[in-house]
Amino acid sequence: MQRPVKPVRRKWRPPLALVIGGTLAVVLLLPLFGIVYLRLWGNVLGWGEAAWLIGWLAVVATALLGFLLWRLVLRPVYALTAYARAMKAGQDAPAPAHFGTPELGALGASVMAMGDSLHSRAEGMKAYADHVAHELTSPLTAIQGAAELLNAGASGEDARVLTTTITQATARMQALLDDLGHHAQAASSAGVGVCRLGDVADALDVGLAIEVVQDGEVPLAGADLATILTQLARNAAEHGAHHLTLSVSGRTLKISDDGPGISAGNRTRVFDPFFTTRREAGGTGMGLSIVRSLVQARGGRISLLEDGPGASFLIAFD
Repeated sequence: MQRPVKPVRRKWRPPLALVIGGTLAVVLLLPLFGIVYLRLWGNVLGWGEAAWLIGWLAVVATALLGFLLWRLVLRPVYALTAYARAMKAGQDAPAPAHFGTPELGALGASVMAMGDSLHSRAEGMKAYADHVAHELTSPLTAIQGAAELLNAGASGEDARVLTTTITQATARMQALLDDLGHHAQAASSAGVGVCRLGDVADALDVGLAIEVVQDGEVPLAGADLATILTQLARNAAEHGAHHLTLSVSGRTLKISDDGPGISAGNRTRVFDPFFTTRREAGGTGMGLSIVRSLVQARGGRISLLEDGPGASFLIAFD
């Protein structure tokens, strides 16, 4: 689960161009001011007093410029650098609260968002690896146990049952590995694309009727949309659906089926990897997770709706 990014405190700060331009202007004008001042007041106050006053003015101006540069530029850069180093080391560092200029504020917000995204992705990969190890352990244990019994001399009906166990466990491991490959492929963006829903739907052969209620363009490549619809159709058919309804409205795509729907207790988990109610029938629980990864990789989001007896999903693009 991705951590919320701490927002950058919105306060007015001078643009970086104004800070740099003002500093250069002071550096340029201060010597000119000193020359003019010394020329005009040297004979009045005395050359020594005028020079002394100009020197103190230069010291004060330099100190003021130094303070402004430290507060508006150096301090935010140091804070952002410390935050990035802490994130690199895997530490949960506090994010900088504000920045000196709008440009540094935008940079800081981007760096913090990237850091939180990488942190969440690392946590997700760890949890994902744990799920994979757990899912592969069961069929692997079954294969190992059956092989040991066969080596011990099992024969006849016992040998046939053990052989069937090995075959079924191998098939489940192969199905898991195939879906893991599809999941990894879906998570990598293939770039932008546009296709027409009706054209993609007409080319599908998924074992249930597909009806396009409202046709239109979808901001996805045709192959990506075909993969999404195939996964959703296969998942619907496995749960008893016979009809799939598709509708495009603006930059959203609605997919509904006439199946039994999803129970309230499972609604929050349907997109989790390896979650399935059909484990005994060979379900891997990766279908909807593959769809979500593919949609997110293309800049969209998918949600489960509550407006029908069957299952309804809404895919939206910004």
